[in-house]
Amino acid sequence: MTMKFLKLQAVMSITGMSRSSIYLAISEGRFPKQINLGARSIAFLESEVHEFMEECIANRRSN
Repeated sequence: MTMKFLKLQAVMSITGMSRSSIYLAISEGRFPKQINLGARSIAFLESEVHEFMEECIANRRSN
């Protein structure tokens, strides 16, 4: 399996969520936590972002 890091701007583009919405969802435990790449660099694991989106779709179907 190929793993890929996504920077915050890419995550915002893929999910359609704003920066503040992503960090609120992280603090509420609804969105995957960021990975620290360095002193001032964070990223998200692409597979976890896609899993989050799949869960959102599944939740929509079950409601």
